Amino acid sequence: MRILAIEFSSPQRSVAVVTVAASGALKGEAEAVESGGIASKPLAMVDEALRLAGLEREQIEYLAVGIGPGSYTGIRTSIALAQGWQLARSVKLLGISSSEAIAAEAHAQGVTGEVGVVIDAQRGEFYLAVYEIGPSSWREAQPLRLASVAEIRAHCKEGAQPIGPEVTTIFPQGRLVFPRAAVLGRLATGRTDFIAGESLEPIYLRQTTFVKAAPGSSLLETKATRKQR
Repeated sequence: MRILAIEFSSPQRSVAVVTVAASGALKGEAEAVESGGIASKPLAMVDEALRLAGLEREQIEYLAVGIGPGSYTGIRTSIALAQGWQLARSVKLLGISSSEAIAAEAHAQGVTGEVGVVIDAQRGEFYLAVYEIGPSSWREAQPLRLASVAEIRAHCKEGAQPIGPEVTTIFPQGRLVFPRAAVLGRLATGRTDFIAGESLEPIYLRQTTFVKAAPGSSLLETKATRKQR
């Protein structure tokens, strides 16, 4: 099994190729990582990961995409890339929570105990998911939700360690942990909940509110209608 994993939800973006034997054992792993700003050349990162793995694009059998929450632009970029790839190659596609990838990476780093995965949701709010991490495994204790700074601080007082890609900007006692494409690829191993590219959506817990313009109406007309409501 050859998996291409794409994780663009945080300031540290990565693409990885994970190769797994029929027995489920990990055979190889190659990862390209980029930090800072917005990913300008995602296909170049894909090509670099493939080069490191010694594989060609047509040898990839599965795609695993980090669907957030996190950078909306980054997640949309990775989803668009995966959708185009599936159309061209008919590969199997998986969407995996980036908060799950953060918890898995923390476990790989030797973190134990209760952790709160904290991801900036803008507007003074944060995405929060609580995990229990043991020496050999980890599990979700509380599902992902929107939370205030006060709520997260309350969790910290109860003993939970805040972790995440930008957590120390608000919670200095937190631990920086980025979702990694290599971890995403490992999480995809053994999964069978494949999805069609057109059904792949980012994790976005806020209810979206917008006015869809009627056929033939202009942008100015739509704005005027909004003001009247």
